[in-house]
Parts: sequence; C-alpha cells; structure tokens
Amino acid sequence: MPIRYPEGVSAMLSGASVGDLYYRRSRFSTKLMTDRLYTPSHFWVKEHDPGCWRVGLTKFAARMLGDVVDVGFESEADAAVRLGDAIGWFEGFKARSDLYTVVEGRFIGGNPVLADDVDVIDRDRYGAGWLYAVEGRVDPDARDAAGYVQFLDHVIDRMRGRSSEGQQ
Repeated sequence: MPIRYPEGVSAMLSGASVGDLYYRRSRFSTKLMTDRLYTPSHFWVKEHDPGCWRVGLTKFAARMLGDVVDVGFESEADAAVRLGDAIGWFEGFKARSDLYTVVEGRFIGGNPVLADDVDVIDRDRYGAGWLYAVEGRVDPDARDAAGYVQFLDHVIDRMRGRSSEGQQ
C-alpha cells in the first residue's frame, strides 16, 4: 500500500525510498524510518515483539544533545512505568538530561549493548543503538514519520524565529 503524505509534505522529501523518508530543513537533515513512531520529545519507538517497544533517540534529539557519551538507568527491570517517568539519564557532549519513558507499562530494561559500546547510539541510532524497551502502551501523541516531518518543520521554524504557518 503506498504511503499517503499530508499536503505539502512530499515537496520537502527528496530521494525517499520505500521504508525511508529523507528530510531536510534549514541546516538539518535526517533519514526517518517509516516502520516506527516518533514522539514530540524526539524519540523513536518501534514494536519489536507484540506489545514490546524499543525506544531510541532521533537524529534531531542527538543533535541537540551532542554525541552520547554515557547512559544510565535507574529503573529496575519489570518495574511499572508511566509516561514521563524518569527512568535514567544520558549525557552528551553538549548536555546531560534525564531519560523519560515514552511508553507506559512494564520496563523491560536498557539496551545491554550500551554498557560496553555507548557509541552505537550515534553509529546505528535506528538499529542496534536503541536505548531501552518497555512492554505496554506508546505515548498517544506519537506520530508516524510523515507526521513527525510536520512536527519538525514547526520546531525548526520556531527555533529560527519563524512561524511555519502560511510558508511554502
């Protein structure tokens, strides 16, 4: 089934292949995978087993944070988590931030690869570089890749001091 993009979105996409959206605005560009959802807090979420979701940083989040240099989890495996609960922290060259869950349910745990190779987050952010997994319900404000493109337009325009409404 072909992907249907909201009006105006396809004009901002270039060279998209099946499964990927290529996005560019101002000085930011990224590839978005269409097999996952994206949250307003700039995480991607992908179901890897029925009802179990892996969560990772989008390129936009990583750009704001800088290269990730350390990640730690404070939540224990099997702990109940609600949307927005702090489950740990991550540190980049530019900032340190609490890590909040974007899936409500049972915390499965952090990506075990990160203990020995945190650089995988930047090398393979949409694959082996996922952060943590939760069994449960994804943030209801999560959107598909085309919806995230619209959200990114708004965020980038706001950062540049412009309104994205009425602009082509």
